[in-house]
Amino acid sequence: MEHQAPNPNILKELLTYQMPYGKYKGRRILDIPVNYLEWLCSQGFPKGKSGMMLSTAHVIKTNGLEHLLPKQ
Repeated sequence: MEHQAPNPNILKELLTYQMPYGKYKGRRILDIPVNYLEWLCSQGFPKGKSGMMLSTAHVIKTNGLEHLLPKQ
């Protein structure tokens, strides 16, 4: 398996990326409660960009890494 370098643009985009559907449609993914992200994780994140963004937000929030992101 080939190693991929982290893409810092994903974190920049995550700051403004909005939930495209469901209960939290239109809210910033980073503003979604962690318990909802945990539920999504247990169900399986969707494929594509929204799934990658939700998964990234889940990792950041469940590991207490919010301090790595600039304040909005």
